[in-house]
Amino acid sequence: MSSEKIVIVTGAGSGVGRAAAVALCQAGYRVVLAGRNLDALQKTAQLAEAVEQMICLPTDVTSEDSVASLFQEVVQRCGRLDLLFNNAGTGAPAVEISELTLTQWQAVVDVNLTGAFLCAREAFRVMKNQDPRGGRIINNGSISAASPRPNSAPYTSTKHAITGLTKSFALDGRAYGIACGQIDIGNADTRMAEKVKAGAPQANGAVRTEPTIDVRLVAESVVHMASLPLDANILTMTIMATKMPFVGRG
Repeated sequence: MSSEKIVIVTGAGSGVGRAAAVALCQAGYRVVLAGRNLDALQKTAQLAEAVEQMICLPTDVTSEDSVASLFQEVVQRCGRLDLLFNNAGTGAPAVEISELTLTQWQAVVDVNLTGAFLCAREAFRVMKNQDPRGGRIINNGSISAASPRPNSAPYTSTKHAITGLTKSFALDGRAYGIACGQIDIGNADTRMAEKVKAGAPQANGAVRTEPTIDVRLVAESVVHMASLPLDANILTMTIMATKMPFVGRG
């Protein structure tokens, strides 16, 4: 992989974003780390074998101006953009829908859905006009894009919507050499997975612990999706703990 390939990873300060950023750096990408917390981004950069290939740019994906500034800075400093890993995400408290506030709902929509749209829109603007033209967008979907956990309406709704965005971007990107795919992750061993290891509510009302997988396996999958030539695309990939209670009736 040429070191001239440029990637933006959102939500790069922890979890899947951090692991993917490090893996992409090791694969030869120059990686732009985007996230709200500069200290967290710098910690991600320090984990890479080639820190000089990392650029930390604090960004709020819910802000149109902040996202526009991110992409403008990348073009100014790097000249182009080859890959966007649209990874930033958040969730709401696992409460019954009758107890969910509009503020809690909107916060998830703003990050998971609007943030993904804003970043992809800027990526389109760059990729369709650069030379050579084109690039790739990978959206972090989650297996919640297919099936919900109990009391997860905001998160599940936004992840279902990501599937729609992915398909729309994949279709609309054809004219410009822009490929778009989605990775749906089940129980990667990150801080967000601590609750499932401790015991997660199931569809039948039970609470049970669930297996997890090493987040590096997810990162390697992102690298594989990114490694394809632009005339090939993994539209949807699901990577999950084999024995987690997902495939089957709950």
